[in-house]
Amino acid sequence: YSLFYLFISQMKFDQEGNVTSFEKKKTELCQELSLQARDLRFQHSTSLTARNNCIILRMASLKAIVTPESLLVLDFRGLGLERWLVLELAPQLASQTHSLPFEFRALEAILQHKVNTLQTRLNEVEPVILDVLESLVDPKILSADRSKLHVLLQNSKSLSELETDIKVFKDSLLKILDEDEIIEELCLTKWTDPRVFEESSLGIDHAEEMELLLENYYMQAEELGNKTRELKGLIDDSESVIFINLDSHRNVMMRLNLQLTMGSFSLTLFGLIGVAFGMNLTSCFEEDPRIFWLVTGFMFLGSGLIWRRLLSFLGRHLEPSVPPLVIHTDLHSRNMAHFHLSHIYTLM
Repeated sequence: YSLFYLFISQMKFDQEGNVTSFEKKKTELCQELSLQARDLRFQHSTSLTARNNCIILRMASLKAIVTPESLLVLDFRGLGLERWLVLELAPQLASQTHSLPFEFRALEAILQHKVNTLQTRLNEVEPVILDVLESLVDPKILSADRSKLHVLLQNSKSLSELETDIKVFKDSLLKILDEDEIIEELCLTKWTDPRVFEESSLGIDHAEEMELLLENYYMQAEELGNKTRELKGLIDDSESVIFINLDSHRNVMMRLNLQLTMGSFSLTLFGLIGVAFGMNLTSCFEEDPRIFWLVTGFMFLGSGLIWRRLLSFLGRHLEPSVPPLVIHTDLHSRNMAHFHLSHIYTLM
């Protein structure tokens, strides 16, 4: 059997907000709405098109068909949408304060739900990212916490996915806003209700109202996109600070290691005197008990002097490491963002 002949679950909302749920074959649905089979394939994750006096849209998991009289939500089971559909969507569609036709109420409710979903996702990752960044860029910390880097890496991936979803949503709206004919086609009632058509003729431009509606949610999506880019820019700046902190602490350890190496060299150099006295050769020095303390003191004194000279040479030719920079965690605008936290995580 072809998948096209399977039953599809539907939830229907009429203009009064009445809700009915049922199952129907896709073939019957296409015949009822005079649609083609390809119109219900929903190939893109976000799409908004007009077909045969119907608005067919998909916003991620939400698939819907808007007609002049009703709104059909398809494949709604198991998506976690039931609460929103019954408690929020139905009252919005039944609202009598909206003077525009039904398709405006339905389209606005779905677009608002999409924007709210994107905003919720941003609100989940933003405080976590800011909190982790604030702790990672602290110059008092000698090394970056791997667990916090892992948290930041995971949330940055979620942020990138959110940025992509916002861009796809914006592009779908912008594609319609660039085509006046498509905007006209979205005004379904204008072509089916003589009263609405007469209102359009008298100066109430429903196409202009539809354009304003789409522009409103495009601007909201643009604002969300700006916030995501600002967060990614902040991550980029923090990444630079993390590298500077790591380099600074690495330089301190290398400097300490070099100082210890010079001390070992000094002790080894004057320790050769002790090696000479440890040979099984007789000399007149063994008979004097003060010679041991004299030679030992000379060895430590010479080692100390050589070490001081080497440290003085190190101080003249190697400048001290630059203190790490500190940035504020205030959001600031960035046009491009490239994320390399996975590289930092590997270096740790």
